[in-house]
Amino acid sequence: MKLSRRMMPRRFIGIVAVTFVALIGAAAFRSTTSIFFEPLETEFGWSRTDTSLALSVNLVFYGLVAPFSATLMERFSIRSVATMALVLVSLGTGLTVFMTSSWQLIALWGVLVGSGTGCLALVFGSMVASRWFIRHRGVVTGIFSAAYATGSLVFLPLISIVLIASGWKTASVIVACFSLLIAAVFFIFFRDRPEKVGLRPLGWVPTDEVPDAAPISVMGNLRVLRDASKTRAFWALALTFFICGWTTNGLIGAHFIPATSDHGMPLQLAAGLLAMVGVFDLVGTIASGWLTDRYNPVVLLAFYYGLRGLALFTVPFVLGPTAEPPLIFFVVFYGLDWIATVPPTIELCRRYFGVNRSGVVFGWVFASHMVGAAVASIFAGVIRQTQGTYFIAWITAAVLCLIATIYILSLLKESTTTKG
Repeated sequence: MKLSRRMMPRRFIGIVAVTFVALIGAAAFRSTTSIFFEPLETEFGWSRTDTSLALSVNLVFYGLVAPFSATLMERFSIRSVATMALVLVSLGTGLTVFMTSSWQLIALWGVLVGSGTGCLALVFGSMVASRWFIRHRGVVTGIFSAAYATGSLVFLPLISIVLIASGWKTASVIVACFSLLIAAVFFIFFRDRPEKVGLRPLGWVPTDEVPDAAPISVMGNLRVLRDASKTRAFWALALTFFICGWTTNGLIGAHFIPATSDHGMPLQLAAGLLAMVGVFDLVGTIASGWLTDRYNPVVLLAFYYGLRGLALFTVPFVLGPTAEPPLIFFVVFYGLDWIATVPPTIELCRRYFGVNRSGVVFGWVFASHMVGAAVASIFAGVIRQTQGTYFIAWITAAVLCLIATIYILSLLKESTTTKG
C-alpha cells in the first residue's frame, strides 16, 4: 500500500503532496470550530442553538457549493479556484475577531468559510485523482480524503492550547494565517493536468477512457443531476452519504467536544481525543482506498456503516471526565471508520456514471453528505438545549447508520455487474 518513488514518479508525488496540503488548509478551520462553541457562548451570551445554527449554515454552504466546484474548476482552472477558496477561508476566519453579534458569526462561519471550503471539498480531491491517476487511484483518493483528518490532527491540540492561553481571537488569527500560507504554496506548485507538464495520467494506456471536461455551465451541471437522479444508484449513494455526514461532521465533529465538557472533561483532553480520531482516520481512510482497489465497494460501505452504528450506541456510556479505556477504544475504532466511506463512494460514482461525469455526480452526493451534517448539527444542538443531554442525538445517529447498512446492500447485486 505504500507508494514508493519507483511506483510513483516524483511529479505525481508532488501533486499528491500539494493537494494534500491544500485540503489540510481547508480543514484547518472546519476541524477547530467545535472548540470555539463555549468561548463564544461565554463572551457574547449566545446559546448552543446560536452557535450550532452558524455551523449548520457553514455545512449547508459547504455542501451546496461542492457540486458546482467541478464546473468552476473546469472553467477557471483548479489552481485558480482552489487558491481563491483558501483566501476566502482565511478572510472569513480572520474577520471573526471583529464580530459583535450572532448574525456576523453566521455570515463569516457560515457563508464565507462554508463557500470557501465547499470549493475545496472532496470533489476537489476526486477531480485531481481522476485527472492524474489511473493506477493507485483508490489509494490516492483515500490519501486526499484523509487530509481532513490530518487537519484536525495538526490543529486541534495546538488551537486548544492557544485558546486557553491567549483566547479564541488569537486562535482564529492563527488558522487564518495558515490558510493564507497554504494558498500561496498551492498556487506556486500545483498544475491542473499531467498533459500540461508533458505527462499522461499514471497508469494510462491508449485504450483508457480520457475524461472529458465537466459541464461548464450551471444548466449543464443540473442536467447531470437530473439524469443521475433517475437511477436507484444515485439515491442509494446520496441518502447513505447523508447519514455519513450526519454521523461525522454534523455530530461528532461539531458536538463531541461540547458533549465531553458536559461530563467534566478538560478542553485540552477532549481536543486531544478528537485529534486522535484524526490520526486513526488517516490510517483508516488510506486503507479503505487500498481495499476499494481490490474489493466490492458496496460490501465495504455496508461494513463501515454497520460498525459505525454499533460504535455510536456506546457513546453515552463511555463519556466521562477522564479518558478511560472504553472511551479510548471508541476513539480508535471510530477514527478508523470516520470517512473510510469516501473512497468506495467515489468509486461507485465512477462505476455507475462513468469517469466523465463522476466528479459532478459525486459533488451532488457530497452535497447530500453536508446537508446531513447541517441537519445533525442543529438537531443535536436543539436536543442538548431542550433535554440537557445529547443522549437522543447519539442513539438517533446509531439507528441511522444501521438503516444505511441495509439500504446500501440493495446495490450489491447490481454493482457486481457494473463496469467502470
